[in-house]
Amino acid sequence: MARNNTYNILMYSHDTYGLGHIRRTMAIAQNLRGPNTNILILTGSPIAGRFRFPEKVDFVRIPGMIKKTNEEYQPLSIKIHPRHALDIRRNIITATAKTFKPHLFIVDKEPLGLKKEVLTTLKWLKKCSLHSRTILGLRDVMDEAGVIRKDWTEKGVYSVLKDLYDEIWVYGNQDLYDPIVEYGIGSDIARKMVFTGYIPRNVPDKKSVRQLRQDMGVKKGQRLLVVTTGGGGDGYAVMDTYLAMIEKKCATLNGVTLKSVLVTGPFMPKKERVKIFRRARALGIKPFHFFRQMEKLQAAADMVICMGGYNTICEILSQRTPCLVIPRETPRKEQLIRAKALQSRHLVDYLSWNELNPSSMGQKVSMIIKNLRPYRDTIAGFPLTGIDTMCRRIEQFRSPEVS
Repeated sequence: MARNNTYNILMYSHDTYGLGHIRRTMAIAQNLRGPNTNILILTGSPIAGRFRFPEKVDFVRIPGMIKKTNEEYQPLSIKIHPRHALDIRRNIITATAKTFKPHLFIVDKEPLGLKKEVLTTLKWLKKCSLHSRTILGLRDVMDEAGVIRKDWTEKGVYSVLKDLYDEIWVYGNQDLYDPIVEYGIGSDIARKMVFTGYIPRNVPDKKSVRQLRQDMGVKKGQRLLVVTTGGGGDGYAVMDTYLAMIEKKCATLNGVTLKSVLVTGPFMPKKERVKIFRRARALGIKPFHFFRQMEKLQAAADMVICMGGYNTICEILSQRTPCLVIPRETPRKEQLIRAKALQSRHLVDYLSWNELNPSSMGQKVSMIIKNLRPYRDTIAGFPLTGIDTMCRRIEQFRSPEVS
């Protein structure tokens, strides 16, 4: 039997807040697309339109929702009852799946979707679309083991993993963190799990990196330090501490002169962002609200300070840039667990939130900036296999179509 002309991949990214889900989804889509592959992304991200969508990739925007508590969500923009907004989202998701008829449906992070909004679609695909495969994509760490076990038990997630998903792709390394053990996953589900490895990002050419350093005003003998807090919704303390460190140290750490760039993220509250921008400019530091080419900026940096979200870590490891992680510890411990695991392999260093102050940050930055080579060498030996593994799985899915 001849191969179908096109292979349709539908991706769901609930995107209640921040940049993480849509950036991970975009990175995967960018690499899974091909001349005979269509990719359609269902997303609630309010900034999806800011991304440059490559050929063969498009998106369907569902109404945005914002998290108020662990179980309470409300519409981000439109003024309607949350239940009605969720009904709209659920209906769009189901209608899109029925019309697009995906060969592959990849759900990001939330097995049931936001408030169980993909459950109807999963059941329909299982019953009425036998050519479709359903995939759950999980980042390396979700949260503390006890929290996830309780949440998944109460929501009936384990039975959904068993009955409605064909495979579970874990975007991490099992020897760094093993969700099978941590989350109490039984053998019937564990057989479906594929550890892809971390997802690599685009590595810019050296010429464009040199040009960016020049554009940022980095002079000979200076070190470029980039501070990024992802979406920025809870990044003010990191930015504030860094600026206080620079104010105290006069931009010099043990003889090393720093050139700094700050990227607050689009979700930092305006009042906080205004304060950061004012102080940064007074210090001769370049602040940005949103930087479209973060991979290039991270490649240009000698060191990065970040909050340790999955996507930021993948970007930094791809660029082989030493970094200091300051992981958030609420409402989830995910970033802290990831930082500790990566530090154990000497891939990053981290500073805990309760130790965050200008002095402790200065000590960490000074130590890393004087010892860049060991970090770079260790990162260089750490393979990022996520995309290769996913491409092999899809090729295997498609192979029965070939005579």
